[in-house]
Amino acid sequence: MNRCGLLTPEKTPVPLKSIDVELEVRDHVATVVSTLNYENKEDKPLEAVFVFPLPGDAAVCHFSAKIGQTEIVAEVKEKQQAREEYDDALSSGQQAFLLEESDQSPDIFSLSVGSLPPGESASIRLEYVTELAVQADDGLRFCLPAVLNPRYQPHGSEAASVQVTSVPASLVSYSLSFSARVSSPRPITKVESSSSLDPLQYVNTEQTQAMVRLAAGHKFDRDVELLIYYKDAHQPTAVVEAGRASAKPGTLMGDPVVMVSLYPEFPQAVMSTVASRGEFVFLLDRSGSMGCAARNSDQQETRIGNARDTLLLLLKSLPMGCYFNIYSFGSSYEHVFLKSVEYSETTMEEALKKVGEMGANLGGTEILRPLQHIYSQSCIPNQPRQLFVFTDGQVGNTKEVLNLVKKNSSSHRCFSFGIGEGASSALINGLATEGGGHAQFITGTDRMQTKVMQSLRFALQPAVENISVTWDLPKGASVTVLSPPITSIFQGQRSLVYAQLSGQSSEAAEGCVTVKYSLAGHLSQNQLHFSLKPAEDTGLTVHRLGARTLIRSLEMEEREHQGQQDGGVKEKVVELSVQSGVSSSFTAFVAVNKSDGNVIQGPLVRRDVPTGMMFRAHGIAFGQSSPQMMCAMGFSAPAMPSPEMMQCAMVFSAPAMPKRKMIRGRASLHYDLADTQLPKQPPRDPLLQLVSLQKASGCWLLDPALAAALGKSSEEVEKPKPAAVNKEVWATILALIWLHAFKTDAKDEWELLAMKAVSWFHAQNAPCVTECVEAGNALLGCKVQKDALGL
Repeated sequence: MNRCGLLTPEKTPVPLKSIDVELEVRDHVATVVSTLNYENKEDKPLEAVFVFPLPGDAAVCHFSAKIGQTEIVAEVKEKQQAREEYDDALSSGQQAFLLEESDQSPDIFSLSVGSLPPGESASIRLEYVTELAVQADDGLRFCLPAVLNPRYQPHGSEAASVQVTSVPASLVSYSLSFSARVSSPRPITKVESSSSLDPLQYVNTEQTQAMVRLAAGHKFDRDVELLIYYKDAHQPTAVVEAGRASAKPGTLMGDPVVMVSLYPEFPQAVMSTVASRGEFVFLLDRSGSMGCAARNSDQQETRIGNARDTLLLLLKSLPMGCYFNIYSFGSSYEHVFLKSVEYSETTMEEALKKVGEMGANLGGTEILRPLQHIYSQSCIPNQPRQLFVFTDGQVGNTKEVLNLVKKNSSSHRCFSFGIGEGASSALINGLATEGGGHAQFITGTDRMQTKVMQSLRFALQPAVENISVTWDLPKGASVTVLSPPITSIFQGQRSLVYAQLSGQSSEAAEGCVTVKYSLAGHLSQNQLHFSLKPAEDTGLTVHRLGARTLIRSLEMEEREHQGQQDGGVKEKVVELSVQSGVSSSFTAFVAVNKSDGNVIQGPLVRRDVPTGMMFRAHGIAFGQSSPQMMCAMGFSAPAMPSPEMMQCAMVFSAPAMPKRKMIRGRASLHYDLADTQLPKQPPRDPLLQLVSLQKASGCWLLDPALAAALGKSSEEVEKPKPAAVNKEVWATILALIWLHAFKTDAKDEWELLAMKAVSWFHAQNAPCVTECVEAGNALLGCKVQKDALGL
């Protein structure tokens, strides 16, 4: 077996036995309690180090350890102080635990379990809260990350990469038990997952509470994703949560906090017109890992192949008169045009030819340089820039990338797509948040095309300007907004605002929040009235999410002004983190067992707990590997490991260093992903075959290729054409009938290009429309009405 990373002397995995996860979802907020069970089966005391992913916007709010009957609850402290306490405890023979966020990416944590005596077990309890993202189909997405993809560090980067010991996901030796409890003011219509679930059980007759479990026998070798659907999901809500009784009034934890969930509705008059302007810039990841299988169910289709098909749909759906360009990146980057060009038949065909030649052959994942180049290009007057980023998210310098996007957020909107398990949620969500756009994740059997076309609809919506949020509270009450200003609003998409409520007011009192904005020259507003009476039994979830939101804003401010301030922002973050018990990049959780006074004897041996990987891993022990395994590691089958990777394997296989301070050193590891060869392409999807024949103007030509796409001969297609109708009109009507008759399940994917075809058709003033539709239905054997076609 192709074992990887550090192992015990007996070649067995390090001692993580099992993970138990309990999820509680209240409306669109989740509380996650994970219990990690360790056992030291060696004859010497161990330090186990486990690097693992969490959702990028999670607020870690509790960390404790149970050794035998003794429970130790960790405290949040300034990071360097926490590390020193941990090191000092181990040096004096005490048990200690350290949980810290990565300096490079907020969705990676490392957990050090120190001085676990021979034969002893330890149970680690970790709790975090997180918001659930709204998907294109209105489902709320929860993801429990199982897979930590190694994050690519750009060459020359001074940032240190996280040490990750990884094994192929199929060899992860620990088990997972997972249960979820869901409650909402509105009925729960269904819960879906890419993993096998036991049947959904409703707890009450109103169906507002339900429970679901992961089916027995689940191997924790891929992310666990839940999609939760509510009836009337787009209702605005406000939850007021009482502060902690022991906390001082006037502080964040002592005052009530309100969480407002807004779903702005745009005037129909504005929404009925689709924008025909814009500069659309597509940035495609072509690193080696993009050459691996796109879905669990279809091993023939690759991620890069799926992305090429998606770009075809996007290019066909763009409006005439807009501008566009396509960039692709790996260790280097390329562009189709020197600068964005006007969309026409000629430029579209040239771009499609280049897209068809794109493979997963550009090495690593250096996204910063192409972004810098894109932002250096002057914006085109009256053509709002819309940036679409496609990546499997294996980036080591996440915070640097997000700083760049935020710095340029006034000149564009950024729509991001995380492809496959293990895509960094911090990167994907961060790109959209800082770029005022929308994020989507494509995992399991998801169709990339459906989700991307939803984002294109958002991009074609006119940009909302002059957004303001105002509060109306009773006399004696005041509000301090914890969330950053809202920078983007899309039709039907949620905007969350957290605010601290200070002062006195009766519980019967009401508050009101109003969002005002300008849309296509029209002034609009949405209002929500809410009770100031605190909700019952919410714990401190809203406070912790509010604290996390403020902490992330302050961290971004500190990075933007690094070296220009006196450290005041960092001190604020540390103070807020300690007060709220929520993790940050400047703090860590530390726990030291001082109860029994027994000193643990013998030298401490470090063991890195392997994490499931999908692609390239640090610490690989190279041996005989199948082509499939080599692809999973980021190689094409004949490729040899690079010198950097061999050095990486030797670094992680070396004996444990005797000095704690040296063990904790953050060495920077650089490696290139090998190029992957494109596998044999699966048969062309009939829908994509038809779409590929559409012209930039929106019409189709009457030729043998169209006949073949419709499953007919050229003679069969040409013969029924009414004499008074030209060939392009007839071909376009046939294509529209076929789409409406045979591809209704994929309407989200072709609706925009069909609208473009209808616009072209109306400009032709074609005769005999009813006769054409009847003849087309007869030819294709269907009954689509003229009105349904929009003709």
